[in-house]
Amino acid sequence: MLTENYRSTPPNTFEFKNISKDLVFWFESIVYENNCRIEKKEWKSKYNSYVVYDYEPFCSDGFEINITVSGNNFQYIDFIKYLYDNKIKTLEYLQKCLN
Repeated sequence: MLTENYRSTPPNTFEFKNISKDLVFWFESIVYENNCRIEKKEWKSKYNSYVVYDYEPFCSDGFEINITVSGNNFQYIDFIKYLYDNKIKTLEYLQKCLN
């Protein structure tokens, strides 16, 4: 279901893929509130796999945002995954209600 939006990397590190631009600020605040760090934040082109920026490009349309999170305890990262999944489900539900 939503498991394609993140992948496991080295221990106590997790990469969340294709985070919506509107959710980045919320996601970063949740990471810091849960005693975790953002190791890497990158903008990857949807059209050319070799185009990757570590900063927000001038025109960020056509880019997906990938954020790698690390923490001392993997349970914090699991909780962040749980919050992220619930946020996505809630937004999808509200979008269906609007339609």
